[in-house]
Amino acid sequence: MACLTGKTRGGADWIPAFAIAIDPEKCIGCGRCFKACARGVLGPEDFYDEETDTERMVMSLVNPDNCVGCGACGTTCPKGCFSFAPLEV
Repeated sequence: MACLTGKTRGGADWIPAFAIAIDPEKCIGCGRCFKACARGVLGPEDFYDEETDTERMVMSLVNPDNCVGCGACGTTCPKGCFSFAPLEV
């Protein structure tokens, strides 16, 4: 299978990596990724942490089909919560 590809402004090949998951165990709910995403892919979600027996806010992929594969969310994430993958066509 081939991957969706694009070109950079300089003409180099670019393979976008789309956000496919956020690890709620790592996410601290800081919202940096939410602010970085211009496409409305992310949103807050309540997460029950069994280890601490508390509920806290984490980010989730609320509109994953809006992702353009820019990677801004993962770049701003201080905890490395995101998983990315190219789109196979």
